[in-house]
Amino acid sequence: MNDFFDQIVFDNSVRSYAIVLGVILFILILKKFISRWLAGLLFKVVNKIWKDIDRKSFIDLVVKPLGFFLLILFAISALHKLNFPEELNAGIYKTNVKAIIHCLGTIILIVSFTGLLLRIIDFIAMILEKKADLTPDQTDNQLIIFFKDFFKVVLVIISIMLIMRYGFDLNISSLVTGLSIVGAAIALALRESIENLIASFIIFFDKPFTIGDSVKVLNVTGAIEKIGLRSTRIRTDQKTHVTVPNKQMVDSVVENLSQRTFRRADLKLNISISATSTQLHQFVEGLRMLVQRNTIDSSNAYLLDIVSGSYEIHAEYFTAPVTIEEFHALKQEINLAVIRLMEESKLELAIPYKPV
Repeated sequence: MNDFFDQIVFDNSVRSYAIVLGVILFILILKKFISRWLAGLLFKVVNKIWKDIDRKSFIDLVVKPLGFFLLILFAISALHKLNFPEELNAGIYKTNVKAIIHCLGTIILIVSFTGLLLRIIDFIAMILEKKADLTPDQTDNQLIIFFKDFFKVVLVIISIMLIMRYGFDLNISSLVTGLSIVGAAIALALRESIENLIASFIIFFDKPFTIGDSVKVLNVTGAIEKIGLRSTRIRTDQKTHVTVPNKQMVDSVVENLSQRTFRRADLKLNISISATSTQLHQFVEGLRMLVQRNTIDSSNAYLLDIVSGSYEIHAEYFTAPVTIEEFHALKQEINLAVIRLMEESKLELAIPYKPV
């Protein structure tokens, strides 16, 4: 039996293959339990920083990428103990099969570890979002979403640099020095993206609007759904998505409808010239009483002008910043009351003048 395990196949003994295969199978079978145990240890560390967090949510989020990373780590470590067969190490251009496999293994290991870190960032952001939801201010939620995306981008950039350094064996310092030569050209090509990134920081610190605010910008009216690194996403009144670059959100005139202190409604009536002064006076006084109600903060009504063929009566009233549905319902109620008042006063609207 020992003679069988001592046999050399492709520059390695059968015993070495059996040990490597056993390690990989062991990790493959127990990776779920090991990853859950390690996730539990990691949860204890996280729980010391953030109290009252959901253990199950954390473990469910981390177990899968952690298990994949452990499998890749132990598999690569075990395979590294084997001698690569020289008869399989064929030359390919300026490299060989062994170097290509080593490069692929390094890339897979870095990518799997990056995926684990991305999941941890997602969980930390989820914790902070739950805490931010307890406050009425939406600025915290806005900052969490922004910095979550920002740190993810930074992490991916670092991972790419690690792949270039340890996967392709490139000198990062000389590469960065070389990139500085074409930095001006890259900055010029990415000028719009850089401007949008800077504009996103201006939005977060200047706070002209936050997530959930209703705004009007560039003839687009809707609610802010997300403020990203490059653009702001708006849900319009027609329930469509409009994506506006952050630079335009900063450079354009943005009307924050959620910050209004009241809503204004105008009512203009052109009364027929056949109306008497007594009828007009009674109607204006009745209209003034009509728009003076508890739901209206301030109001007025006047006979503003006498034009050819009609008397122009104008009323305006201001309400609290209620929803658009409540505002329209109030306007309908007042308009119907005005029609009844006109019927009681026996007034008619002027017929529009049509030139012959």
